[in-house]
Amino acid sequence: MNLHSPSSISVTAWSRAVAMILVLALCMFTMAPQAGSQDAAPAPSSEGGSASGAGIGVLSGLSTILYLPFKTAFAIGGGLVGGLAYVFSGGNENAAKSIWTTSMYGTYVITPEHLRGDKPIRFLGVADSAETPPSSVVEPAR
Repeated sequence: MNLHSPSSISVTAWSRAVAMILVLALCMFTMAPQAGSQDAAPAPSSEGGSASGAGIGVLSGLSTILYLPFKTAFAIGGGLVGGLAYVFSGGNENAAKSIWTTSMYGTYVITPEHLRGDKPIRFLGVADSAETPPSSVVEPAR
């Protein structure tokens, strides 16, 4: 077997690309909560067509172009893993939904509000409070 055949080179390149995507996703996951935790007064609205409003609009577009492929790849991977979890757990929908919610929900497009810090950027999704079942807390007998 020739280790330097074209198919082995493409597999190596593919595995490096996947590893790079996973490392960048991990970096974004660990850095996003820190960026959103800074206490600052909200910036005044730049809706009036000023140069700073145009600049933040362009910056949000460029940020989306860089961010969206990673979020989309993560969501697709989560969809596949959630489907496998459903199959291998014997049809346990809660196991699959917990993976699907975390991977598929969240921020896909970076807006000026995100860049100003008015809205958090959520790489990992959070379930809606309406979908979460009430906790089954049993009160002690009196």
